[in-house]
Amino acid sequence: MKSKEKRSGTFKKLFLLSIQQPWFITVFIIIIFLQVFLTVYLPILIGRAVDFGLEGGRTSNLLLILLQMAIIVFANTLLQWLSPILANRMVYKMVSELRQGIFEKIHHLPLGYLDRQSLGDLVARISSDSEQLINGLLMVFNQFFLGVLTIFFMMFTMANLDMIMMLLVVSLTPLSLFLARFIAKKSYHYYREQTQARGEQVSLLEESISQLGLVQAFNAQDQFANHFKTVNGDYARYSQAAIFASSTVNPTTRFINALIYALLAGLGALRIMQGTFTVGSLTTFLNYASQYSKPFNDISSVMSELQSAIACADRLFAISDQDSIYEESLEAFRAEEVLGKIDFKNVSFSYQADKPLIQDLNLSVPAGSKVAIVGPTGAGKSTLINLIMRFYPVNKGEILLDDQPITAYSRDSLRKLIGMVLQETWLKSATIHDNIAYGYPNATRELVIEAAKAANADFFIRQLPHGYDTYLADAGDSLSQGQRQLLAIARIFVKIPSILILDEATSSIDTRTELLIQEAFEKLMRGRTSFVIAHRLSTIQSADIILVMVDGKIVEQGNHAQLMQAKGFYYQMQQSQFAS
Repeated sequence: MKSKEKRSGTFKKLFLLSIQQPWFITVFIIIIFLQVFLTVYLPILIGRAVDFGLEGGRTSNLLLILLQMAIIVFANTLLQWLSPILANRMVYKMVSELRQGIFEKIHHLPLGYLDRQSLGDLVARISSDSEQLINGLLMVFNQFFLGVLTIFFMMFTMANLDMIMMLLVVSLTPLSLFLARFIAKKSYHYYREQTQARGEQVSLLEESISQLGLVQAFNAQDQFANHFKTVNGDYARYSQAAIFASSTVNPTTRFINALIYALLAGLGALRIMQGTFTVGSLTTFLNYASQYSKPFNDISSVMSELQSAIACADRLFAISDQDSIYEESLEAFRAEEVLGKIDFKNVSFSYQADKPLIQDLNLSVPAGSKVAIVGPTGAGKSTLINLIMRFYPVNKGEILLDDQPITAYSRDSLRKLIGMVLQETWLKSATIHDNIAYGYPNATRELVIEAAKAANADFFIRQLPHGYDTYLADAGDSLSQGQRQLLAIARIFVKIPSILILDEATSSIDTRTELLIQEAFEKLMRGRTSFVIAHRLSTIQSADIILVMVDGKIVEQGNHAQLMQAKGFYYQMQQSQFAS
């Protein structure tokens, strides 16, 4: 029942998307109606022509019928050329807007949701699944609508010509549709499994190729190959099952339609012998029988293909149905008025409900303080920063900036106050200038150069083929990790933030360059609230406040001298690091 409701909901969403193009839909429906009318009317003219020939009627009447047939064939050909063009434009525009909406949606989803998703699977949904949806929708517009209208028009026309023959055709032909529907229900399950397996396959490919150096360094090629063999086998098995199920539709329905055609021809011949039917009428009905069965075959094929499209649409709508990070009429922080005092009041947070991390945290950071956060891996250091940035909502308590809850202000204005450099650097496929000015696209070349000089990146940038106009087609993979990090640091100097966050910002830089950058950071942090996460304790001894975190709790707090005198956890970390 849930699966049926889900499919129904997916159909409704696709319908709402399609009617957003009313002009295209209206013209398309008019063309389809005209096309069906001409298709249905042509066999009537063929029957009349046959009867005129057998009865020896006037040649002028026969020529008039042939002329009408020629006009209908030409007009129908023109409409058959136009309708797919309109359908293609509608479908590609519809799916393009859906894909664009989902891409934008991803950038407004909570990080907690994205953390649970595979990168490769998300890419597969936007690329492969949307392409499969296009194929299914094209079949719906090009074959399904035309087929359904053809069936109803032919039923009406056949009823006007002969009720007995019409009942024979109408009563037997739907057998193929019922059979197709039965097969389609089976194939939907396989197509859904196929799309999920494809997403897992793409995810594994992305993971293994992006980390190829690491895979080779640990001789894990066979491990990945075996894993891919399993995933690839699952994908092949589900694909084969889905294709086999869908491929049985056409042969089965064609066999049923051939039997119907033979029964119709036999009954028509008997009635002609009895004098209750004409050869022209039988010719018309045999044409109808052939054409009446074709829409059922088309609908059968569409229903099979549609199952794959619906399964893909389910996965796309699963993203678009997620709740976005939405803020309504929140105030904005004014950078010139922000002092930088930050308070944590009874803050509790966990990534998973059954695994508590930070509990009842109370902390007060005076404005302009340099705060260092140290502790073992997994202690919650980066989590503390994520909460300040509002990447995740706190489970309990509140965080205040200048005695105001940060939730009372927009995320956008909060993040504009904060400059952040992470240990893992990210560059985009663009010029050096654009990467440094990322987030500030209107930054002048002079400002970008000054920022690069402050980050000690100007020297190596000028050695590149085109300097600041060098295009990083590989998103910076051709640069060393240290150079990438210098560019990320330079971003901070483009627009000086009110609050500074450094998460192992100099971990990939040589010692000499690190000392120069530390000097630049010291100047930058002077008078500004700053948070520094560091594993090298020698770099944070000048901090005003050092927070020692263990298992999500601040176990020690003070400056370097106070903590060393206390001879607690911080003292032990210092001793072990300098001893090593």
